[in-house]
Amino acid sequence: MAGLSNFSSNYDSSSHSSYVRVNGKIRAREVRVIGSDGKQVGILSLNDALAMARNIGVDLVEIAPEANPPVCKLIDFGKYRYEQAKKEKEAKKHQHASKMKEIQLSATIDQHDFNVKLQHAIDFLCDEMKVRVVLRFRGREMAHKEIGFSVMNKFISALAPYAKPDNKPTLIGKGIITTLTPLPRNKRAKNPVAVEGEKSQPASPTTIKSEDAPEQKNDETPSFPVSDSQEGFVNNPFSDLK
Repeated sequence: MAGLSNFSSNYDSSSHSSYVRVNGKIRAREVRVIGSDGKQVGILSLNDALAMARNIGVDLVEIAPEANPPVCKLIDFGKYRYEQAKKEKEAKKHQHASKMKEIQLSATIDQHDFNVKLQHAIDFLCDEMKVRVVLRFRGREMAHKEIGFSVMNKFISALAPYAKPDNKPTLIGKGIITTLTPLPRNKRAKNPVAVEGEKSQPASPTTIKSEDAPEQKNDETPSFPVSDSQEGFVNNPFSDLK
């Protein structure tokens, strides 16, 4: 009895089946009742427990069907379901953080493809996923490994507002590899695609565009700061090797 005094507060209901018996669907003759305040009421017959729930205007929810007798709680079932959904959402968020996506680069990647890969990485990082970045050399490109490292470092620098590398880019076999971990939300920049989406939404559904007002352009392609070193390879060092 004493071991179950704090049962309701310690019990993780996300571990049991998503099917929950409520009120008349509970099958046991006797149930251990937990009050809406979290305190244990005791073992009651099912009829007495249902009568108690009706008197205080709540539901009798079976939260531990495997216990003997089953444990039921006096609670509003709508509120119970909301709390369960919230817990599951939090659990999925933590599971999401353990997921990893892979982005593949090449030493001769052009600026457009670089930006596309960059936006994919930002999407993953802002969705709480780790990103594994792999740059693969082809053929005789291995003779110019410094160019591959330059591309990799440029990619990491562009993602600095969103993530930090777990380690320095490392040459493994015929590729350079590193892993990026998303920064905490309060230290992470917003996804530029989401920001552009917010800007493109009208301020009010009743807003009327004036004919005299200058036409505003909405560029759907997110822009990234590009330094002189990020303009791509004008003189491709591998062009003679193809």
